[in-house]
Amino acid sequence: MKSQTIAPKRWWFIMPIVFITYSLAYLDRANFSFASAAGINDDLGITKGMSSLLGALFFLGYFFFQIPGAVYAERRSVKKLIFWCLILWGGCASLTGIVSNIPMLAAIRFVLGVVEAAVMPAMLIYISNWFTKSERSRANTFLILGNPVTVLWMSVVSGYLINSFGWREMFIIEGFPAVIWAIAWWFLVQDKPAQAKWMSDEEKAALQAQLQKEQENIKAVRNYGEAFRNRNVIILCMQYFAWSIGVYGFVLWLPSILRNGTQMGMVEAGWLSAVPYLVATIAMVVVSWASDKTQNRKLFVWPLLLIGALAFLGSYLAGSSNFWLSYALLVIAGGAMYAPYGPFFAIIPEMLPRNVAGGAMALINSMGALGSFVGSWIVGYLNGATGSPAASYIFMGAALLASVWLTLIVKPATSKTPPFHGVKPA
Repeated sequence: MKSQTIAPKRWWFIMPIVFITYSLAYLDRANFSFASAAGINDDLGITKGMSSLLGALFFLGYFFFQIPGAVYAERRSVKKLIFWCLILWGGCASLTGIVSNIPMLAAIRFVLGVVEAAVMPAMLIYISNWFTKSERSRANTFLILGNPVTVLWMSVVSGYLINSFGWREMFIIEGFPAVIWAIAWWFLVQDKPAQAKWMSDEEKAALQAQLQKEQENIKAVRNYGEAFRNRNVIILCMQYFAWSIGVYGFVLWLPSILRNGTQMGMVEAGWLSAVPYLVATIAMVVVSWASDKTQNRKLFVWPLLLIGALAFLGSYLAGSSNFWLSYALLVIAGGAMYAPYGPFFAIIPEMLPRNVAGGAMALINSMGALGSFVGSWIVGYLNGATGSPAASYIFMGAALLASVWLTLIVKPATSKTPPFHGVKPA
């Protein structure tokens, strides 16, 4: 039985759950950008420099708790971990709406990062338990689509909520769905295929056989220490750090950049902020499909990051006097930065065995969180210090160029089968 034909119902049962869960996580981290554009700084007396630090504090908490969360998910239970994370991050998000001072806001942003830290690596581990190598890029993409699709609708909804009520009510309202979803998650999710009542015994056996066969073809790695010292893992950590500088500098400050460009209202900024994520959603689906079809991962990562870098630099050259040209290039940059996520996160499970792959993905994602902290802080600082996004475009473009070079120097995996950047055998 071919792996592509094993229990197609897995896609219909698992992917909606994965997508909704990550969407809610992303909603509660990204709506801070709209509060920043809508007056939270004036209401709480936050300076421009402090605003960029507060926006970035989430990623500092996110950085420190990636690996412990992944180890728990890998050795114990993704189901239990995500259940409690959903309740806690929804609560923290809603509490943001009642803050009265800067220290309280800083503490909540940091704790929100801590609570959400385990989500990404745990969900990647979950996917690796249910989907084969030839499916993994697409499965990862359905997970990470929760990022741009959420920002797409959140940009519009948050704009209307702020316009109708205010930034406090936006936080309170948008925190509740995660808590409600925790209940659904508990009853819908099983950690492993063997526990699924909706799969036949034959389907479970076929899937387990395929996953086990793939593990047999990967070079053994004894422990996390050996995995973390792997040359490719170190390079991918640096690559994801640089890539995330561009992504999160863009996500957290796009509404403010747009409002400063034309002095538009929050509803208009919301609609314009949504467009890059629509482009990103389409690009991610196409790129992940092509990556799984060819089994060529690197080819669907570095060229797109290069396009993103050039688009940022082009937006800088266009200048604030050419708002619509600059905006069009930002749309291209946003789409290009998001498109490679599926292929990128398919690389590690194809290089490292299951006993350490989750920890390695957590390490890489934690470095991405550190890059997100640096990107969101420095982009916010540059925008405030210069009164223009021009310096930010250069900074984000340079970071993406560094990520392109680092992707290119990743070496083929050492295994008994063709490496992750090769062509899929017949």
